[in-house]
Formats: sequence, structure tokens, C-alpha cells
Amino acid sequence: MEFAGKYEIVKKLDAGGMAEVYVAKSLGAAGITKTVAIKRVLPHLSSNEKFIRMFLDEARVGMKLSHANIVQVFDVGEAQGSYYIVMEFVKGVSLRKVLDVSAQHYRVVPVATAVHVAAETARGLGYAHRATDEDGHPLRIVHRDVSPPNILLSDQGEVKISDFGLAKAASQLERTDPGVVKGKFSYLAPEAIDGLEVDHRADIFSLGVVLFEMLTGRRLFLGKTDYQTVQLVSRCHVPPIGLLNPQVPTLLADIVQKALVRDRDHRYQSAEEFAEALTSFLYAASLKATSKQVADLVAEASGKKRRRATVKLAQDFVREELLRSLSDPSAPVGPSPAPDRSDSVDTRNWIDDLGLDDMADQSHQDAAHRPPPLPGTPKTPPPPPEPSASGFFRKFFKK
Repeated sequence: MEFAGKYEIVKKLDAGGMAEVYVAKSLGAAGITKTVAIKRVLPHLSSNEKFIRMFLDEARVGMKLSHANIVQVFDVGEAQGSYYIVMEFVKGVSLRKVLDVSAQHYRVVPVATAVHVAAETARGLGYAHRATDEDGHPLRIVHRDVSPPNILLSDQGEVKISDFGLAKAASQLERTDPGVVKGKFSYLAPEAIDGLEVDHRADIFSLGVVLFEMLTGRRLFLGKTDYQTVQLVSRCHVPPIGLLNPQVPTLLADIVQKALVRDRDHRYQSAEEFAEALTSFLYAASLKATSKQVADLVAEASGKKRRRATVKLAQDFVREELLRSLSDPSAPVGPSPAPDRSDSVDTRNWIDDLGLDDMADQSHQDAAHRPPPLPGTPKTPPPPPEPSASGFFRKFFKK
């Protein structure tokens, strides 16, 4: 499958109520290719002239943005009756995926890493908010959809915000368009609910909601219905973060609260100001936040960290067996009893410890429905089977 003869589709990544995303190769001269991401607008939206007009206007603007914390837009086109955007391919996962995996393990994003991700996102937003055209006139860009699915984390620890080309267009769709606005109310600013014209401070509020979720593992505004969610946003009641996560210092809680003030005149007045407050907190608290920590989150969320651990444990096991057989040819083949240390791996449970029986990714679950347990709550997994060494070798080295 090709788009306009310029892009060859490799595989489909995802699909939503507004668009579907593909990994593709940009085809250049002499067989030179580049991996890109293509987001294609769903065909039923192509007939919405207002949406397409807004989409094209914003996509043109998106092509003018060039910042380390923004997904670069390379091209905009039309093929097979649908419009599409060609974007930088970010090899990694979305923040939504990280939050879902953290919820599955009853954890929250570490404080320093959460602050780092929010600060980097704020820097990208600040650049977009300040952007001007060739004549120096402000473009007055507002993202309008700052939320975990639109914050991408690369396997190198980069933080990039995406979808500047779709956000404003999506906000103009009527609610009768199926699947488009559902679920987006949770990250709206109160002024949007009030029917006021939003400006860049709405993005700051939305990022504050995202940071709250990273620090607590809970959705701030999420009712059983869209109407209930809208009412929660309108009331804008923000519970004290310290009650939900005692590891969040008071200084950081105050920063989040300021970003989430209902009156936008009392919030941070620029995304750069918000980023500076977050960075200053890291220095004041002597916390280390680096891209390596973000990369570790990505590896865990994508399953790579577990697979690397599986390979290492298997290599250690094989090495131990080879050394034992060389030193004592009469020794039986199989795992030796583990030393009595609290931090050791029980070698009687190799298959369970290596996770060879369950390498499939678990399904995504909303963090709102999987809150971390209270401190001290014991976790009692069912006892694993006791496999034999021969069974382990057959399974691990099976062709």
C-alpha cells in the first residue's frame, strides 16, 4: 500500500475515532528511504468541509514548527479520498501507555521523572505559543488537546508533543461526529466548558492535569458520563496531592495547584514560566531527572526491559550449568539450589521468574480504574509451578 507513490506503508500502528496511524517509508531517489509516521484522517471525516478546512490550516502551521519537544510535520497530502499528515516517527510509546502499565503494577511515575516529562512538554508548548510567521506576526497557536496519548516518549528518553495539526480542527467538530470528542473532556480547561475563547493558558491547565495524573496514578476529572466529567471540570475541585501520594513534596504540590487554578489569570501565564517552576523544584529538592529515566520507563512499558532481563537470567543459568559440568562431569544437569539470600532468585522457579509462560503484552487499562493500593497492602500472587531443568531448556531453546 502506498500514499501518492511517495510513501510505502510498513504496518498499521493504531486507530481512533478521528484518524489511523501507520509506520511508513518515505521513498527517495536512488532507493534512499526514511521511516516516518503517517496519520490518515478517517474517510467519514473527509466529507466534513469545516473539519478539513481547519485541518489543512493547522497542518500548514504545524509544518512551520521545529523544536526538540514537538513531533515534526514533514508533509500534508490527499490519497484514496482521505487527507493525511506525514510526521516524524518517534520510536517509543505514548505517556498513556506508560500510565497504563504503571497502573497495572500499582505504581506511579517517579516524582523526578514526572516533573521532567512535564517540564519538557511545557518547553515544546511554550515554543509553539510564541511562534510567528515569516513577517514576525504571532501565530497564536493553542494545542487544545494536551493529554497523555499526545505526549510521546522515545526509547532514547526524548519527550515530544504531537498532533498540533489536528487539535484545533478536532475542536471544531460537532458532537454528532462519532467517536471524535468522546473522552477528551477530562483534560479541558474550565474556560472551554464555559464557552470562552481559549488561549495558551488552556494548554497549561491541561498539562497540569497530566502532571497530576502522573504523580497520583488517578484521573483528576473523570465521571461516569461525559456530562459528569464536564461538571467536574467546571467545578475544578483539585484534591491535595499529598493525600494521594505522600512522596510529593509541598513545593511541587503548590506548583501543580497553581497550574490548575480555575481563574486563568491566576495560573502560570506562560508555558515557559511553568517549565521554569518545575525545573527550579528539581534543583531545590536535589532530585536528578534525565532522559535515561524516561528511557527506562519506555523500556518497561514496551516490554523490552522484561525481555532483556529474561535473556540475562537465561545466559547466567546456562553459564552456571556449563561451569558445573566442566568442574564435575558427574554432576546432574539442572538448577542448583539458590543461596539463602533475600535478594536472590529462587532457581526452582525458573520458568516463572523468566516470564517465559507469559511474554504477551497485557491489555491497556485506564489508570483511573486501577489506583495504587494503600501503603503496606500485601500482594499474594499464586504459587508458581516447579518446572524441571529439562523442561526449561526445551522451552527456552525451542526452535
